[in-house]
Amino acid sequence: MNGAHSLTQTLLANGVDTVFANPGTSEMHFVAALDDTPEINCILGLFEGVVTGAADGYARMKDTPAATLLHLGPGLANGLSNLHNAIRAQSPIVNVIGDHAIYHRQYDAPLTSDVEGAARPFSHWVRTTANADSVSHDTAAAIAASLTNPGQIASLILPADSAWNPVENQQEPEKAFVPAAGIPADDIIEGAAAALKKAKNPAILLGKNALREVPLRSAGLIAEATGADLLCPNMVARVTQGAGRVPVKRVPYATPAAVDFLKDYDLLVLVGSKAPVGFFAYPNRPSALTPPAMHVVELAQPRHDLTASLEALVTAVGADSAKEATTSALDLPDLPTGSITKEKLGDLLANMIPENGIVIDESITTGFTFFSTAATAQPHDYMLGTGGSIGYALPTAAGAAVACPDRKVICLESDGSGMYMPQSLWTYAREGLDIVVVIFSNRKYQILRDEMRNVGADFGGPRAEALMDLTNPTIDWVSLAKSMGVDGQAVDNMDDLATAFRAGLDAQGPYLIEVVM
Repeated sequence: MNGAHSLTQTLLANGVDTVFANPGTSEMHFVAALDDTPEINCILGLFEGVVTGAADGYARMKDTPAATLLHLGPGLANGLSNLHNAIRAQSPIVNVIGDHAIYHRQYDAPLTSDVEGAARPFSHWVRTTANADSVSHDTAAAIAASLTNPGQIASLILPADSAWNPVENQQEPEKAFVPAAGIPADDIIEGAAAALKKAKNPAILLGKNALREVPLRSAGLIAEATGADLLCPNMVARVTQGAGRVPVKRVPYATPAAVDFLKDYDLLVLVGSKAPVGFFAYPNRPSALTPPAMHVVELAQPRHDLTASLEALVTAVGADSAKEATTSALDLPDLPTGSITKEKLGDLLANMIPENGIVIDESITTGFTFFSTAATAQPHDYMLGTGGSIGYALPTAAGAAVACPDRKVICLESDGSGMYMPQSLWTYAREGLDIVVVIFSNRKYQILRDEMRNVGADFGGPRAEALMDLTNPTIDWVSLAKSMGVDGQAVDNMDDLATAFRAGLDAQGPYLIEVVM
């Protein structure tokens, strides 16, 4: 057994059975070991950003890590944008990054780079394994790091000779030890309860692991007992919502809208989240979005068990834990017809989300209201951008579909963002992933046009306009998708969109709809 086999066996022994890969020469022994380990599902991405984004989507739905396989420093660099998003999503991921054989580094070959240095800003844990005998221990440590609450990025660098050399002291694959997450001290819980009872207009801002169905029930009981509103950040990894789920309000993206949204609350209780801040700095606008007079109390940090923390707060505020929290009723909008508007698009989505669907939303300027409109749709999971690095939705949808093959995935993508990682479509086709892709094709970077006004820059000159325009040539998304094996159609009215959406939902495998705005 060589180091590469030790790695695959340790992954399997710890429940990591999916690898998203874009390998190179230094990883060939790992590739061969995967071929010898059919229990591991190995999925090829044609660009490393697809690989890391898919691992993020997988982790958001499974709460367990997939592994990635990346090729040296440049391969890692290609995947960093979606690792940035995964960090902000608090997703558990184990990166396996090949490197030159240890003895070869001294020769400064063309692909030599500081892989550890590149990995550190985008990882919580980084280690280079020293030899084949260390592989199992280091792999288990990487898995343990990834599973440390609330979810972390672990990057294990595997020199080629550590992969191909034989393991001298063969043992059973090492098991990862993951410490249990605790809850805050009693005085912190009691302090938060007292603040909620005293506040006139309180709100509770829920982070990633508090936005699932079970902790939301506890949050709903707290809200009913104290009169608090339940909020989620504008950018959050996953929210369980729809009929039968406790609803939450999403903090707006735009600074003026967020300031106005928060201005009347006198208390904000943080549950695995942080107080809202502006996405960017803007002239003459605040960075902190909370009003100066607001009292901010931290109940729990992301590292805590947020479900147990909320259950403890239920008791502390005197809520009835046996009671059922108020949930959203099923209330589907009528299916819209005629010309396309943003409001009609939100209604169509809410009408047509299937029960237990998964929605991944990178619709940017088109879809600011989609999340709230879907609150009374069929029960579903809604996934949003987290780190602000665009181009995440297509890859993340791939990972979500791999993680949940029995659920329909709906990927809402803007045309500008989609062009960052269109290679994802090829992986959809190869793996037969059950994904409906809706491309909102306004043929411009509308978000940049809006932000240019927000920062007070002059706008309207031909050179500025050209940098935000996606015509000349116009991208044909249907042809692009078909070239990668994904069927689809373009539509320019709501009636045809409804027909196309039904076709996508009925299809077995991927289907793309270009909505010409």
